Order: sequence, then structure tokens, then C-alpha cells
Amino acid sequence: MTIQPEQTLENNLVVQLEELGYKKVLIRDEKDLLANLKKQVEAHNKEQLSEKEFTQILNFINKGNVFERAKLLRDRVPYLDDKGEHRTVELINQIHWCQNQFQVTQQISMEGKYKNRYDVTLLVNGLPLVQIELKRRGLELKEAFNQTKRYGIHSFGSGQGLFQFIQIFVISNGVNTKYYANSSMNERDFKQTFYWTTPKNQLITQLSAFADIFLERCHIAKMITKYIVLNESNKSLMVLRPYQYYAVEALVERVKTTSKFGYIWHTTGSGKTLTSFKTAQILTNLPEVYKVVFVVDRKDLDTQTITEFNSFSKGSIDGTNNTQTLVNQLAGDNKLIVTTIQKLNTAVSKTRHLDKIKHLQDKRIVFIFDECHRSQFGKTHEEIKNFFHGSQMFGFTGTPIFEKNAGSNNYGKRTTTMLFGDCLHKYVITDAIRDDNVLKFSVEYISTFKKKEHILDINVEAIDEEEVMRAPQRLENIVEYILENHRRKTHNKEFTAIFCVPSVPVLIDYYQIFHEKKVQGLHDLKVATIFSYGANVDLIEDGGFENDWEEGDFPMAADQERELYPTLGQKHPREYLDEFIGHYNSEFGTNYSTKDSKLFYQYYNDVAKRVKKKQVDILLVVNMFLTGFDSKTLNTLYVDKNLKYHGLIQAYSRTNRIKGDLKSQGNIVCFRNLKDATDEAITLFSNIEAKDEIILEPYEDYVEKFNEAFINLLKITPTVNSVNKLPSEVEEMEFIKAFRELMRLKNVMTTYTEFSFEDLAMPEQTFEDYKSKYLDLYDKAKGHNQKEKVSILSDVDFELELIHRDEINVAYIIKLLAKLKDAPEEEKEKQQKAIVDLMVGESQLRSKRELVEKFIREHLPQIEDSAQIPDEFADFWTKERIEAVRKLSEEEGLESEQLEEIISRYIYTEKEPLRDEVVSIMKAKPSLSKRKTTAERVIGKIVDFVETFISGIAAA
Repeated sequence: MTIQPEQTLENNLVVQLEELGYKKVLIRDEKDLLANLKKQVEAHNKEQLSEKEFTQILNFINKGNVFERAKLLRDRVPYLDDKGEHRTVELINQIHWCQNQFQVTQQISMEGKYKNRYDVTLLVNGLPLVQIELKRRGLELKEAFNQTKRYGIHSFGSGQGLFQFIQIFVISNGVNTKYYANSSMNERDFKQTFYWTTPKNQLITQLSAFADIFLERCHIAKMITKYIVLNESNKSLMVLRPYQYYAVEALVERVKTTSKFGYIWHTTGSGKTLTSFKTAQILTNLPEVYKVVFVVDRKDLDTQTITEFNSFSKGSIDGTNNTQTLVNQLAGDNKLIVTTIQKLNTAVSKTRHLDKIKHLQDKRIVFIFDECHRSQFGKTHEEIKNFFHGSQMFGFTGTPIFEKNAGSNNYGKRTTTMLFGDCLHKYVITDAIRDDNVLKFSVEYISTFKKKEHILDINVEAIDEEEVMRAPQRLENIVEYILENHRRKTHNKEFTAIFCVPSVPVLIDYYQIFHEKKVQGLHDLKVATIFSYGANVDLIEDGGFENDWEEGDFPMAADQERELYPTLGQKHPREYLDEFIGHYNSEFGTNYSTKDSKLFYQYYNDVAKRVKKKQVDILLVVNMFLTGFDSKTLNTLYVDKNLKYHGLIQAYSRTNRIKGDLKSQGNIVCFRNLKDATDEAITLFSNIEAKDEIILEPYEDYVEKFNEAFINLLKITPTVNSVNKLPSEVEEMEFIKAFRELMRLKNVMTTYTEFSFEDLAMPEQTFEDYKSKYLDLYDKAKGHNQKEKVSILSDVDFELELIHRDEINVAYIIKLLAKLKDAPEEEKEKQQKAIVDLMVGESQLRSKRELVEKFIREHLPQIEDSAQIPDEFADFWTKERIEAVRKLSEEEGLESEQLEEIISRYIYTEKEPLRDEVVSIMKAKPSLSKRKTTAERVIGKIVDFVETFISGIAAA
């Protein structure tokens, strides 16, 4: 069977879309597109427009970026008619989304920086709102994805910029089909592309099946008008994933048709805030709903949620700082309110508030509880439900409470179903991992006793005596293990970690060990901590969560603290915490303390911010931050406490947010035998058969996979030099894919404690040699982008994140130069070659190789003491940088001072200079015909300069 060509795939799709009711229209270029747009806008608005009137409309909508045009699409467009009267036209009907004009066309040509032809375009009322890019079967979807990015740079903005109105992209190779929202080039990421599914989360990947459902006219119009969110903080478009869509639809339908409650089970990390926002937004537009109240149960989540909600719709929510504010909002005109369950409970239980809100008791108020498993399982829930008779309550949770994991209180065992009724939609962790919405976990069980083996082979849970588990030598061993392995687990501190422990006294012991070792110069990790110090600190079950804390919850009398913690001697936890915060203040130049709850809360927020920004390496906690804290830069959880059921899944899930190619899994390092607890939690929240889908395979399995991938590579390129002899880009592509798979597997394996190249069939030097050839092909593809005829390699994702290692930087090279200076004569040639080879293999250092070789050749022999090398190299580098700017200025005839300003601006903004900026600093302006090529050549030289002299130098 021959491979289905692109054109056949495209033609078949167009025929299918015609059968779905789209009208096929021939549009060759922008001239045809504009003529068609005029007709469609007229038909949609039932208006006849003169050329002058239509020109006004075009001028009004031809402004702004993708985000600003998305706003224009959803607004009415004003114009002055030929009689001088103010009129408006509608670009899309958002209320009755089926009542729009739908067309399909193919192979529109647009010319901007380059001329591009787009595969299949869906027009709604004449505007191109959906772009479909196809690749023949067997090719990667990433190639189609990268092609749309290239179109965005080269031609989408050309002419009247109508292709800037695209709302949704669809990419397919016939077998696999995905969709994603249009956004700026910086925001667009292949990991934000999604498969469509059935309501039961079964993937729909074939193009024909996808088109029948997703591209059906009413459905695609509904996605555009109802299920794209304009994120104000990022100025970008977000489109709901299928499980989010089905959840919102189910919940809204329940409100429209019944008065029953319900809950949504969407696993941790799957974007519940976006789902709940879209639900709330739609519900507030229903005339039968009086108000929507979004309820969270912790102050940190209250702030986080308000920030996120306001990023989706700026200014849509006022945060409630106290109960009186909440009461005023309930009694006022606010249609959407965000609050905490504690304040809501105070509002309905305190006499002073009841008169103001009594009239709401029978109103149709919809309550949406975020993470409804936490604190709604007792008196509070009952009081809210009993007060608001006419309310409907809905819960969102990643880990529901079932009979097995339900705790008991005065109301007996309370499950999520008892409180909220039916589960309206379910999307469990196995679904999320399959869809690449969250990562798998790598779980290691580490011995904490003095044994030769690392892997735990005794049941620590059976040894629960306090003196054993808190033995100084055991804690010392664990800290030693963390210090020895932290860089490996976090890819050399590219990510951060949380370390959770069973109690405040144990936390204090751990922190002191870390701090003492840092004072001794045994590590440079930034370790921070935070914990509650009220009366209930240690009364929380393992696997449970901190109670909500508000102003006035603490402080506590020192003698009370000492009674709770006799093992802490004369100090109580608050004194220890202030001491530890003092270390934090010294490290970061802050001024926090526990003097009052406001300062403590500010400290809490600052810690959260610095963990996300990778300024804190390890955060030491008892319960805080184990739930409700989302940080993509966190990839490791160290565990020395007993976790179970929802507490375990919630804690583990802090590590598995998606963040680039380098973060391949969430690392869980257990210093207790939580294997049975892990299996039980997985069984409860998915099923035991799904264990292999959630937890990474053993290290040995990855060794086997790597060796198989190496054999595949050898079939394509038996030797390193054979890469040079690959006959065409097709074979080069095969090599790129084969080596990329090796890089991915190695990236996973390097986080395992036992990783060694000696276990692999491929020697480390061979890996590095092939990597150099891989980077040569990357440079070749990058060079092709300067030509009008684009290489097929330019659409390949080389995943350079997997190559770059922070420890191999200029600072590291300088250390090697010092070793080279002090090496015996017979070793120098060998060491110099090793340095050059190392730089060839590192993507960020390749551009610096010639300069380093020049330093070795011309300056290193004159340096007497190797200790002087860092300073001498810095002087050399500065002189070379100044000379490079002078040379660039002279060669291209540029004003030197203004050139330096442009370079500085580029370094700061990371946005390439504009063509007009570069032309403006040319001493002799080129002719119009040469202006474009000349400016682009100079911009290329500026980019190369920054890559050579600035990138990767900060660590030196």
C-alpha cells in the first residue's frame, strides 16, 4: 500500500467538509479573500455595503495582534454609512452560534516575508477562523505544528492581516489529529495541542472521525464563541480541552434542567480553575441564576484563584478580604463572587450578618466548591446548605472522598457523593497522563538505615518507635542522600523540590542539619521552610491537610507551645521559625517574621513565589504546600512521612506539572516504605491495572529500551562519520528522530540514583560524538531558515532542552582551562582536545569555541598562575566583545552607540530588533530594493553576537 500523499488527504477532507454543510469557495489570494469577506459580512448582517463603507470596516479591524483581534471578532464593528449615520456590523453571532455563514477553501496564497500557501481554511462569515495544516501519513505532527509557527512569522500578518483572526489550528497526518488555540509565537507550545475525545475520554485521532465531530459547523462555532478564553494577563487565547468542555456542558445542563447537585472529578493538574471559570462565566449569563459563588477553603488558594480568574477576565472578581465584604457582595449586584468557606460560614452563622442576606435564602444561587474534598465534610457544609434553601451546590475535586478514604466526624463518614450527589464528569490521572496533560511519577524507596544497599528491603512502617524514626543518625543519612543526589534529581537545579516530614519537631531537626552543613560549606542549596505553630499543628492526621489560617489564628502563648513540644527544650516552634525566617531574610534581603499574621502571610506568598522562580532549591514542610500549590518548576518530592489515599496523590501531584522536554517525570523519593500506600491510592483513584501508566518502569527497563534505540540508530548510521554521508534530508530526518529518542531515554535515566553509562551498550564518548553530528544538522536547519526555499528539517523539533546542561557552561570551561594550565606537558594536547570536543557537543558553547581556542593559543601560555585565569579570561572576553561590536559597526556602516543600544534592548527583551530599527542606524541608507535583505543580514549578525558573547556567560 502506498503512503497517502498530502494532496489526497486534503482533497478528501474538503469533500467531507462539504458534506457537513460547508460551502466550498475558490480563493486564490488576499484579493479574493477580501472580495469574499465583503459578500459574507453583507449576507450575515443583511446589509449592502459600499466600497467606502467596507473600507472603513477593514481599517477598523486591521489593527493589533492575535489577542486584540480576538476581541474585535467578539465586538461590533462601527462605521459611518454613506448618509453620514453611525452603523455597526457583527463579525460573528455568539449567542446563536449556528447562525453564521460557513465556507471551506484550500491553498490560499499569502505573501509576506515569504510566499506561503495554506492547506485548508475554514471561513466563518468570510473571516479565516480555523486553519488546518496537513502532513502525509508517517510524518510527525510537530512538523505541521512548526509549519503554522513559520506561517505566523512569515505571512499571517501580511496585507490586511486577516489570518491574524485565526482562533483555532488543526494539525493532522491522517492518523493523528490535534487542535490548539492561536496565540503569540512565545506562548505557542506543542504541549498545548490536544486530541479531541468522547465524553468517556476515548481519543478521536483519525482525521475523518475528528472532522465529523469537532469540525461540524455548529460545534466548531460553539468552540470559538463559548469555549475560547481570552487570558488578559498573558494576552493570549486558551481553548478548553475536551474533558473541560464536557464537564462545563454537563454542569450547565444540570443547572438548566434540574435543581440537583453534582460534582466534577478532574485529576490534580488538569486545569480545574479554567474549567470552573468557564462554568461560572456561562452560568452568570443564565437568567435563571441569581448569583454564582466560587468557594475555596484556604487563604492562599483564595488569592491564587482570584488572580487566575482575573487573568481570564480582568476585573471580573473582587477578592473578599473579610466577612463584611462578602456580605456586602452577596447583598449587592455582584453576579460572581470568590470567597473562602470559612467566611461564607461566618456570614450564615453570625446574627449580625443575617439581616443583610436573609432575602437570599430562596434565591437560585449556584455554589461551586473548588477542591471540595478538603473542609466541606461537617458542620460548615450543613449550615451553608440549610441557610440557602434554593441553592445548587457543585464540587470540583481531583481526589474525591469514597467510603474507603472517608474520615469520621460528628456526622459520621461523609463521602463526596453523599454531599454532592452524582459525578457529572470524570477525568482521572491515567487519562491525564495519556493525554500528556500531567507527567508520570518515578518513585524510589531509599534505605534510611546504615546498610550497603540503597533500596529499602525492610518494612520501616513496622518500626514506628519515635526514637528510631527521629534518630539523629537516620536524619543525617537522609540529608546526606539528598545533598548527594539533589542535582541529579533536579537536572542540576533546573527544577526545585519539596521535602515533607511528619511533624514540626522533626522539621526543626532536619532544617538545623541542612543549615549546619551549609555553614560548614558542605553545600550551596537554598533551603527554606514554613509551618504553622498553633495549637493544632500536630493534631492533623498523616495524609491530611493544614487547617485554614486567618488573621488571629496565632500566635500562641510560649508556655502552651512548650507543653505541646517538650522535646524542643526551652524554645517553642515560633521561636525556631523566626530564626529560620531570619536566615531567609539574610539570603534574599527580605524582612519577614511571625510578629503578626500579615507578615507571616507575606512570608508564605514570598516562599511560594521563590519556589516557582527556582530561587529556593528545597522547601521543607509538614503539610503546607502539599495541596493547592501549582509550580511547573517543581519536579521532586522527598518524603519522610506516612501518606495515604487522597493525601498521597495530592502530595505526589505537586511534581507532575508539564514543563518542557527536560522535565520527563515527577520524582518521588520515599524514605519510608510507602509502596503499599501508593498502590492503594492508585487503585482508589484509577485502578491497580493502571499502575504502569502512572509510575515509571524500573531502571533496568529503560536500559533495555535505550539499547534497543541504539541498535535502531546504528541501522541508520553505523558509525559517527556515516552521518556525513546521508544522501538526503529524508535520511537525515531519520537520524534526527533516532538520536532524539536516545536523548529522551537518557534524560529519564539520569534521574535514577543507579544511572551509569557502563550499563548501556553505547559508550558515553560515542553518545557525545553522535550528539555533535546531531547539532551539526541543527545548525544546517537553522541556516536554511535564511533562504526562501525552506528545508524540511526546519520544521523538526530538535528538543535542544535535552542537550543543554547548565553545569557545562563558561564557568566550567574556565575550570578546565586552569587544569590545562597545571597539567604535565605530555597531557596538555589531550586535555585541550577534550575541551574543544566538549564545546562542540554543547549547543550553547559551539559559538564560543573559536574564541576559547584563541585564548588557549595566545593568552594561556603567558599566564603564570592558574588562579589568574578567571580574571584574565574575563578581560580577554570583554576586549573581544568590544572589538566584535566595532567590527560589526564598521563592516555594516552602523552608528556604534545606537548599535549598542539595540543590542542591549535585544538582550533585555529577547525580541529580535525590527527591520526599521536597524535601517535607522545605518550611516548610508540602502535602496528600497536592498533594504530588506541588508537589514535581515544585520539582524542575523546581532543575534549571532549575543549568542556568542552573552548567552551562557552569566555563570562565568
